[in-house]
Amino acid sequence: MAIDKINDLRSRLEKIHAAGGEKRIEKQHKSGKMTARERINMLMDADSFVEIDAFIKHRCTEFGMEKEVTPAEGVVTGYGTVNGRLVYVYAQDFTVSGGSLGEMHAKKICKILDLAIKMGAPVVGINDSGGARIQEGVDALSGYGNIFLRNTMASGVIPQISVIMGPCAGGAVYSPALTDFIFMVEKTSQMFITGPQVIKAVTGEEVSAEELGGAMTHNATSGVAHFMSSNETECIQEIKTLLSYLPSNNMETAPIFDTQDSMNRIEEALNTIVPDNPNKAYDMKEVIKIIVDDGEFMEVQPYYAQNIITCFARLNGTSIGIIANQPKVLAGCLDINASDKAGRFIRTCDAFNIPILNLVDVPGFLPGTNQEYGGIIRHGAKMLYAYSEATVPKITMIVRKAYGGAYLAMCSKDLGADMVFAWPQAEIAVMGPEGAANIIFKKDIETSDNPAQTRAEKIQDYKDRFATPYIAASRGFVDDVIEPAVTRQRLISAFDMLASKRETRPSKKHGNLPV
Repeated sequence: MAIDKINDLRSRLEKIHAAGGEKRIEKQHKSGKMTARERINMLMDADSFVEIDAFIKHRCTEFGMEKEVTPAEGVVTGYGTVNGRLVYVYAQDFTVSGGSLGEMHAKKICKILDLAIKMGAPVVGINDSGGARIQEGVDALSGYGNIFLRNTMASGVIPQISVIMGPCAGGAVYSPALTDFIFMVEKTSQMFITGPQVIKAVTGEEVSAEELGGAMTHNATSGVAHFMSSNETECIQEIKTLLSYLPSNNMETAPIFDTQDSMNRIEEALNTIVPDNPNKAYDMKEVIKIIVDDGEFMEVQPYYAQNIITCFARLNGTSIGIIANQPKVLAGCLDINASDKAGRFIRTCDAFNIPILNLVDVPGFLPGTNQEYGGIIRHGAKMLYAYSEATVPKITMIVRKAYGGAYLAMCSKDLGADMVFAWPQAEIAVMGPEGAANIIFKKDIETSDNPAQTRAEKIQDYKDRFATPYIAASRGFVDDVIEPAVTRQRLISAFDMLASKRETRPSKKHGNLPV
């Protein structure tokens, strides 16, 4: 008798694991996509995945749904380990009813989110769905609402990673948008509120699904997504890499890795990496590569607002977040998109106890009517707010230019930087020498017999007197002026000293972020 029941169990599980059947699975593979279970097995350590709620069924009886069998209700949920650490996962199954979300489908996802919050473990959500199950009407919409609520409750408590591995449209896009990181795959991922057909009907615009909501669109233009991969295998490897930089929850710190890279490594190349001509560009990524462990870092949003770099790296085995101006793009100016990108990254690091390093070479905020009309004041304030709010260790390294409000916005001493270092060529001032000389010495230049020569002399005079790190150092705004070659050594020492930092903010419900 027991054997019969066991055989019945095996038969039921076999049907569930068969998902939408061989034809639909084959179609999934032909479109360059894996099945839900294949994706989970590639993400998790071998044999570690434990599925829960496999037997869940929908309760809809409208529009012939009572005859529809949806194995595992179109979403595979469970837990396992990634590099030995507990991780929860859900993966929508496009072979079952197009991965559409109904009441019970949503309940499965909500259960996983609830468990992850209780256990303090990351959640990886793999989205591949035709959207809400229309036959279930308001029950499906309620399901989305319940997921959004949990995404918000989990925010800043556990890392939430959304992976777009197929279509993600309508209300479905808001769950990924509420999470910490979004991964997309070229040519097979799409995200949009309204699809190409609706847009054509309403506005007359003709646009393909890829142009409207493809991986490059959201990585380079909208800034909605954070990472883009060429295929699903590469994407899953990148998710594992990202998890290695993050703690499991907001009460822990990220895992520390063994490194053979000496903490006392001296790098003479840093002494000459910044050009003598202050208007000449260089690649800040080369500076980062030289400083961090083994030259390895993981850039977040590499295609968006490229005038600022945000990335995870390690110093002496410890995870850090880096925010750096990129002189190669827009001269490293801050603008609306850069402010949004940096502000978000700063808050993510702070939420998960990841120390912050700021590499500064900023000539100012980008001027122009587009920026002013677009609300650069409000967007720039997001950076000021994020740095001021952050209580993790914050170190600022002024590499070259640090002018005006942008100097403050890159985490000056006044915004809570615990340590500020400067290289000898650093220029810290209210504005650039040319502009300052034109204002301060306007009369001298205008009344001179040789205005051009006088102007050049006054600019040089201003540079010698003010555009150096030593005035700021004499006031205590810079803690030390250091030789570039010893940067790695000094940063590791400073972060080590700051490891026990404890700082609180006034008790309040929450601040009013200038969104």
